[in-house]
Parts: sequence; structure tokens; C-alpha cells
Amino acid sequence: MSIYFHEQLHRTPELMKKLRDFPVTICGAGALGANIAENLARSGCAKLRIIDRDRIEERNLSTQPYYRSDVGAYKTKILVNIIYRALGITVEGITKELTAANTTQLLSGSKLVIDAFDNSIARQAVTDNCSNLQIPCLHVGLAADYAEMIWNPVYRVPSAANDDVCDYPLARNLVILAVAIASETAINFISTQQQQSFTVTLADFAVKPFNI
Repeated sequence: MSIYFHEQLHRTPELMKKLRDFPVTICGAGALGANIAENLARSGCAKLRIIDRDRIEERNLSTQPYYRSDVGAYKTKILVNIIYRALGITVEGITKELTAANTTQLLSGSKLVIDAFDNSIARQAVTDNCSNLQIPCLHVGLAADYAEMIWNPVYRVPSAANDDVCDYPLARNLVILAVAIASETAINFISTQQQQSFTVTLADFAVKPFNI
């Protein structure tokens, strides 16, 4: 029986093949990026690339899929191991800082980029590069009890003030809700090429289309 037995019944074999072969790059392996990567892998996406320079800290453990024994290790290396142990598939992990100078190289070959970085400098580099190269890019971000999933043509990089989301109040339930919606948005794009943007508020469980 396939690992993706239930997913295939829901998605159809045709879509599962498309998910398997579609190159997706996830920028960031923190609360959003790591959970999105694992979620997409468990949904059938096999051509994943994950970019992050950070090591795992104890404060990451409540919102990210790491263990106490992982503290101090590079996030990308542990995430690659988690996915391989769970599913037997090898995804690419890149332990580098993404900058304006290396963005083109790091995003090369991507048909979809998911920006889950927690700082505006890296988000700006991804935004500019994807715009210039016309790579579809879904930006996923959160703060307090709010999350958003917005496609590149209408996305605006937030101010660099208070740039590290790990310094904000952060509820695991908001993270998981945002990850589920972002993952489904990405899968729907792979299936239909439609770019749908959403906002989420945890206090009232409201998921709404994002319209400019």
C-alpha cells in the first residue's frame, strides 16, 4: 500500500504525479517553513529544496518539528533527515544565508517558491528575484494572532522594524492553521496554476481571501 494511500484517494493519481515531480523551494526552516516542508512532503511533494542558515534553539521546539536532542544542529540537516525517516524520500537542504547576491543561484530550477523567512532583508531578496525571473512565489507570514499567504504580484515586504518573528508572541495553533492553508494554497497552484491569497485570524478562526 502506498504511503500516500489516503492522499491519492483525495487528490487523484494524476495530481499526485504532478506533486511528486514539481520543484518547490521553501525559504526558511522555522515555524512556518519547516512545518510547510514536512506537510508538503507528506502530501506527496518529492522535489523539495529547503534553504535556511539557522541552528535549532530550545525556543523553537514548541512551534517547529524538532526535538530536544536536535538543539544546536542545523535546521535544514535535521529537516532533511526527518522527511527521509518518515517517507524514504530525499529532499535538498541548503544551509546558507540567502542574500541578494546568491538568490538567483539558490532558487535556480524552482517552479514555485514559498517564502517563509522571518526577516525583511531575505524576503526582499526573494521578492525581487522571483519578480525578475517570473517564478511564482507565495509569501507566508504571521504576527500576533494574524497570518497571511500572499502571492508575489501583490505582496509588500514588511518594515524591517522588529524583524525577528521569534521575538513576538506566537501561538502554535496559528502556526499550524497557517501551514495548512499555505500548503493547500500551494497544492492548488500546482494543480490549477491559480494564485489565491488569504489572511487568517486566530481569535475568530476567520480565513478570508486577500483582496487589494
